[in-house]
Amino acid sequence: MSTLHSADGTVIAYETTGDGPPVILVDGALCHRSSGPARPLAAELAREFTVYTYDRRGRGESGDTAPYAVEREIEDIEALVEAAGGPVCVYGISSGAALALEAAVRMPAIERLALYEAPFIVDDSRTPIALSYDGLSRAAAVRAFMRAVGVPRPFAALMSHMGKLKAVAHTLPYDAAIVGPHQLGKPLPRWHVTADTVVIAGGKSHTWMKNANRALAEATDAEFRVLEGSNHMVKAKALAPVLAAHFAARHPERA
Repeated sequence: MSTLHSADGTVIAYETTGDGPPVILVDGALCHRSSGPARPLAAELAREFTVYTYDRRGRGESGDTAPYAVEREIEDIEALVEAAGGPVCVYGISSGAALALEAAVRMPAIERLALYEAPFIVDDSRTPIALSYDGLSRAAAVRAFMRAVGVPRPFAALMSHMGKLKAVAHTLPYDAAIVGPHQLGKPLPRWHVTADTVVIAGGKSHTWMKNANRALAEATDAEFRVLEGSNHMVKAKALAPVLAAHFAARHPERA
């Protein structure tokens, strides 16, 4: 494990694996390096790339300087881009996709971008989400989040008692700050991104998720792809070849 300091002094823990052009992976809600999909995906991509995985602030071994602002998380990614030493590729999943997108708007050094299922709601294919975590215990926050994303009530209750989820439940408001403005069933704004971008949705995902990510591709002038056989809990072996092909396109010798 290595550490760096973000612009506000927050310590951000990260690790690298593999050898090749740099790729930064941005996790979604409740995930970090030792809990979630980043490490399996990094292992797949490490055959061709130097992969950076990190703990988003407030999670794992990273710090958490108050007050929170989305801009601070963007600065965390900027610090990782600087540590990588130049132009990078970035992949984000779920709320991490929304965060990666905002980072790419601000950073020309992000040359290629891949977004998997940003959890936006752009039409009436599902109920808008307007979730507040104010006053909730960590267990209650996990339960509220799981119910909001469609986990059946008995499973949400069980998951609310999982220590690894409760340990990072205080960061759920951070994810809500990133995605909440785009979960109200309204059309998306346009994002001006210089990075060559692909937006991906799972073929087995809910209609509202596919609709949202198709709209996101249109809002960013990106390619839209459907990964058949996958849902929001996408497997590394299914996703990695798609990412590798997109990221290698900036290196003709690797294409």
